[in-house]
Amino acid sequence: MPDETPTPTQTLSPASTSSSALDQRAVPERPASVWLTRLVVVALVLAAVNLRPAITSLGALFEEVRDGLGMSGSVAGVLTSVPPLCFAVFGVAAPRLARRFGLAAVVCAGMVAITAGLVIRPFAGGTVGFLAASVLTLMGIALSNVLMPVIVKRYFPDRVGSMTGLYSMALALGTSVAAVATVPITSALGGSWRTGLVIWAVLGAVAVLAWAPLAGGRGAAAAPQADAGGTPPKVFRSRTAWALACFFGLQATSAYITMGWLPQIFRDAGVPASTAGLLLAVTMGLGIPLSFVLPNVAARMKNQGPLAAVLGLCGLVAYAGLHFAPVSGAWVWVLLLGVSMCTFPLVLTLIGMRSRTGAGVVRLSTFVQSTGYLIAIPGPLLIGVLYEHSGGWGLPITLMAGLMVPQIVLGILAGRDRTIEDEC
Repeated sequence: MPDETPTPTQTLSPASTSSSALDQRAVPERPASVWLTRLVVVALVLAAVNLRPAITSLGALFEEVRDGLGMSGSVAGVLTSVPPLCFAVFGVAAPRLARRFGLAAVVCAGMVAITAGLVIRPFAGGTVGFLAASVLTLMGIALSNVLMPVIVKRYFPDRVGSMTGLYSMALALGTSVAAVATVPITSALGGSWRTGLVIWAVLGAVAVLAWAPLAGGRGAAAAPQADAGGTPPKVFRSRTAWALACFFGLQATSAYITMGWLPQIFRDAGVPASTAGLLLAVTMGLGIPLSFVLPNVAARMKNQGPLAAVLGLCGLVAYAGLHFAPVSGAWVWVLLLGVSMCTFPLVLTLIGMRSRTGAGVVRLSTFVQSTGYLIAIPGPLLIGVLYEHSGGWGLPITLMAGLMVPQIVLGILAGRDRTIEDEC
């Protein structure tokens, strides 16, 4: 990029522009050299790849882990709700840590936590140690979750859509590869579930190497602390922020239900286990190309509400199909579900677009993700309870379809062309 681009260590001269103070403060800093820009892009992609393998690799070997640790069914059920809980709890700390230590330093620390947790988890000894190491990994994921949109807004303010698409695609790639490859890798390395889980720490170590120079140099710039008025926007006063948070929560609910229960739905309908796993892989894999395309499309739209509605309708049709014809239309339903789950990169794009300033994006990202993940916690557990007590999938799928209706409404509200600064 041009050398005159403001960097985290530079300030704008009052004489350099006729814009107001608000406009000056609203200009996010960008890397001042080509090599630094490329390093930020590579580091961003590597961080995104590491945000889900800890979860999906465990899902692939969940039965073996339960048997190996002697884990009860109730504890196993709690373990499935730990990710959104950790994302909500630890994500709140991200802005404060970023202000004190810098964005890149906190993301780097998050990658270290992910790597350390993945190394410790298989050999911690017992359920308590396994859970504690999992929490360490999820803490690192939570911090990075919140700061990814902030990194994009800070360094690539004129390319929010394309850069959000790039790291969303990398996130989907990491999710799908870990889900599909964990079992074959485990078998190739001797069949131990411990080896199958620890191998994903290698990805984390590579990400640490990419973020370390940024954390120690100019890329470690602190997160924006305030707008020109002296204080960041009070996000909880914004109707758009609440719509976006609830929209995020409902899409996360759908995603965790799909990842946790979709294979079982197909197996109970008579689909072989191997085919059921492949159907889930197709659902997750579809997000790889779509996660790159959709943010670019959204960034060019003035109002993203219609796009949110289309994604929601795809999910609604998919759940209706799972209810009435789970086997005969299986491939159609998983494709529609895959499209519907691209609501996640849409939300990430909206976080970057619904605020004019870096400080606003920090606050909005924290609020939306923390609140949204809290909303998502009971969903998978509730589906499990309904499945167990109703004796089938009719009632659970009806609930899943019903949740798509408020998701569509909230997506339309969150997609309106406005910013939280205007509403606050």
